[in-house]
Amino acid sequence: MAATDPIDEISELSSKLATVEAVLDPGRMREEAATLRDQAADPDLWGDQQHAQSVTRRLSYLEGELARLDNLRQRLDDTRVMFELAESENDEPTRAEAQGELALLRKEVDQLEVRTLLSGEYDVREALMTINAQAGGADAADFAQNLQRMYLRWAERHGYPTEVYDISYAEEAGIKSTTFAVKAPYAYGTLRGEHGTHRMVRISKYDNQGRRQTSFAGVDVVPVVEQTDHVEINEDEIRVDVYRSSGPGGQGVNTTDSAVRITHLPTGIVVSCQNERSQIQNRASAMAVLQAKLLERRRQEEAEELNALRGDNTGSWGTQIRNYVLYPYQNVKDVRTGFENGNTNAVLDGEIDDFIEAEIRWLRRGQDGADE
Repeated sequence: MAATDPIDEISELSSKLATVEAVLDPGRMREEAATLRDQAADPDLWGDQQHAQSVTRRLSYLEGELARLDNLRQRLDDTRVMFELAESENDEPTRAEAQGELALLRKEVDQLEVRTLLSGEYDVREALMTINAQAGGADAADFAQNLQRMYLRWAERHGYPTEVYDISYAEEAGIKSTTFAVKAPYAYGTLRGEHGTHRMVRISKYDNQGRRQTSFAGVDVVPVVEQTDHVEINEDEIRVDVYRSSGPGGQGVNTTDSAVRITHLPTGIVVSCQNERSQIQNRASAMAVLQAKLLERRRQEEAEELNALRGDNTGSWGTQIRNYVLYPYQNVKDVRTGFENGNTNAVLDGEIDDFIEAEIRWLRRGQDGADE
């Protein structure tokens, strides 16, 4: 429970921030940032563009996190001074300003504390997300597109770069599927709780009688493959098809057959990429997506084997995870954590941090229980 006295609460937040810093280790982060700055200054770095982008993204992340820690520490000190000034001068406007800043600090320190819970093997990785329209016809396709926008807006709010590899548009409206990457450290650990089936209930925009429609979309979240991963794919295990990129309504957006679809024959996994103009680039991106999905498949199989040895039948948490109800009332609720928000417009516009935080804590509790 938070302290009732503002000065006491600031002291508690300062102690919590110190605990967070002990886990994140700013000293180590500064050393790594210095090493990356030396690499970034090397003119030969951009000979390997993929590695160069990885270096600059990691450096940007570290510098941002270090600035965030320094900023929080300074703001805690400044807020303490504001409360002391308001008390000595009996200054209500200053006290009100300090109360508002304290509320913001409480939320930001709590969010940073959640980062320390991301300790899984792949949690530090960037994330690869795939969304598929499921049951519900045109409403499901529209819902899938709404979810894509929700995640892209969430990433934009945090300043996380994204790259859309593929969008398969539905005939009437919306999308049948999409695959995109969130290129930020810890994106996978942050977003992996979004994996599963999402359900929307609303008045259908595509029913001329205006009836209520329930539709579903599946969200798949996997970690991006890194050079240290060993994911071997033999050429005789894949089928590669090339086709012309298409836009909404099936219209062509590229006059050449540059889009690439790869089918992994042993598993039936199909991936595609159409965001580049070059067939070679699209093939390389599609292979990276396939490697990520095969790595996640292998990880899941290993986890299932471990659960079987433990006698654990609770490993499959990615079924229906969240309900988005727009009619007859408005509410978004996570069926696992119980967290809910009645501002559906804000949620669909990317304000999902509270859902994500609740998921991370829920997943960590389950992990800690399995480790006992």
